[in-house]
Amino acid sequence: MNALQMISILLEVFVVALGIMLVVGKKKMYGWCIALTFVLYIFYDLVDLLSLHISQDSRGILFFMATISILWAIWNIFLEALGPGSTAPE
Repeated sequence: MNALQMISILLEVFVVALGIMLVVGKKKMYGWCIALTFVLYIFYDLVDLLSLHISQDSRGILFFMATISILWAIWNIFLEALGPGSTAPE
């Protein structure tokens, strides 16, 4: 068992919790996207760590879903940072 990989998984669990805390505590719905991204990363890492037999195509789809999820979250954070009524950066 790779210690660095286990530490990484534990940090990913922490990020999932923070994403959920954003939703519950701050009403920031992009927290769900952050949590989903890191849940998918955890699954991806566990597949590798436990040598589960998941096709490369399925793993690719999971990684793509995680990428779309974090992109959605970052886009919403960006829009929030612009403030209400703003449509583009200056």
